[in-house]
Amino acid sequence: MTMRKLLFILVVMFYLPLQSLRAQEKTSSMKTLMEKAKLSCKLTTSELQERKKTVIAELKSQMLERVETDNGFKYKFDGSDKTLDLLNNFIKTERLCCDFFIFTLTASGDVKSAWLELSGPEGTKDLIKHEIDF
Repeated sequence: MTMRKLLFILVVMFYLPLQSLRAQEKTSSMKTLMEKAKLSCKLTTSELQERKKTVIAELKSQMLERVETDNGFKYKFDGSDKTLDLLNNFIKTERLCCDFFIFTLTASGDVKSAWLELSGPEGTKDLIKHEIDF
């Protein structure tokens, strides 16, 4: 076997797979960075602090139960029309600043309870815990 053929075989066996692996790692890192960028609140720090003091504080004060889920949290509230209006307003405004959230609002027909579930892609639960504190 000539030296040229041996060199070609070594390149094909070792160098090319290594380059492919590096490209995959780079793509994976880019995806992670893109996901983190997607999971950010679009409010400024002062706007978020104000939201925590007003809307989120009001919801927290009315929360009856909190259940952790795989991708977020479920919150139980009384099922009154006033509470449903508050929850709907929260959803309408929150989806503008945190468009990665998935909101699920469930209300019982007997007006006893309403559940708001906040979920989303990986990392949503941590964001809720640390940024929103809800």
